[in-house]
Amino acid sequence: MTEQNTPLAGLRVLDLGRYQAGPRCALMFARMGAEVIKVEALNGDESRRNGPTVRGQSAYWVQYNSGKKSLAINLRTDEGKEVLKDLVKVSDVFLQNFRPGTIDVMGFGYDVLKELNPKIIMINVSAYGQTGSMRDRVGFDPIGQAMGGLMAMTGFPDDPPIRTYFPLIDRMTALHACIGALAALRERDISGQGQTIDVCLSDTGFTANEIPISAYLGNGHIAQREGNGKGLGGTYKTKNGWIIIAANNDAMWGRMCDAVNKPEWQEDPRFATRADRQANNDALEAELTAWFAEQDTRDAADHLSSFSVPCSPVNTVEQAATEPLLQEREMMMEIPDPVAGTMWVAGKPIKFGRTPMVVNPTPLIGEHTRELLSDVLGYDDEKICSLQDAQVVGVNESTPAAAD
Repeated sequence: MTEQNTPLAGLRVLDLGRYQAGPRCALMFARMGAEVIKVEALNGDESRRNGPTVRGQSAYWVQYNSGKKSLAINLRTDEGKEVLKDLVKVSDVFLQNFRPGTIDVMGFGYDVLKELNPKIIMINVSAYGQTGSMRDRVGFDPIGQAMGGLMAMTGFPDDPPIRTYFPLIDRMTALHACIGALAALRERDISGQGQTIDVCLSDTGFTANEIPISAYLGNGHIAQREGNGKGLGGTYKTKNGWIIIAANNDAMWGRMCDAVNKPEWQEDPRFATRADRQANNDALEAELTAWFAEQDTRDAADHLSSFSVPCSPVNTVEQAATEPLLQEREMMMEIPDPVAGTMWVAGKPIKFGRTPMVVNPTPLIGEHTRELLSDVLGYDDEKICSLQDAQVVGVNESTPAAAD
């Protein structure tokens, strides 16, 4: 059953996604209350085995699949394909991120889905898109960072290209997929028809670097790598860490002068405008470096914030994990887990004023197979047992003991 009184209550999503970009999209649907069915092989999705692990449970797996239902099924069999086709008939969204063409070979191209259910929304996630000269190439998150020029703009001027540590392109692509599907569902209310959604890593890579690309196409302007920035938009070492400030406009400039007790800077013609400050950045850099070197990171952040100067400590992973705001805003939440006992998972990135988001445990392999076949498809026990005996589906009705 779907969660009641949630934004997407009553919607059913078939998640055939793998790794991150696809499953992360389906996770957003689950958080907003849709019934998301994770369609995985009889031995489970391969990312269940990805590290790092917490008491035997994959932290990677739970981040993208908590709150979903697991249907363990062998789609290499005709019987397994028939089960999935029956689910297509009663679902709203079908998500997949295989290489373009693969889903057609499997027998679930949009022409087939549309025949089964004219209202189905099909989300296609890939490296280079369903069309174009590069559609057949494979790729992961760093490919999008490289293709769009983001890697070339990340790091310091003399460094080699640097990718972001976390999968920025996967996350953005997942959001594009979710937004597109929600729009298609809205349009379906008007037309009564489903449609396909095509999102890819390379498109997202271009989006992430759109301003420098726009400037180059417009007048040949070539953006330069700036590292962490300097002056009022830079990163500075403190007595016990690092801090970043972002105070480039004129109003923030005045507040920054007051915060560091340099009122004379506001009368200095070298710093009169943003362009002037950039031209005379070395003078500012020396002064700010010296000021921050004498400060405690947290105290400096609190002090600058009291003057409405945008700033933040540059947290380590450990510091970010213990940042009070993380739990105050329910961005990470501890939930029961059938393997680890409990796990911390991505929480509620969207706060609705009236309807809740939903954060539920991660399923065991095939934990919901019997429920889905019986309650959703109306299969009787004899048919379910027959499918299970033939190794068409996997049924897991046990719950392992929680970890100590």
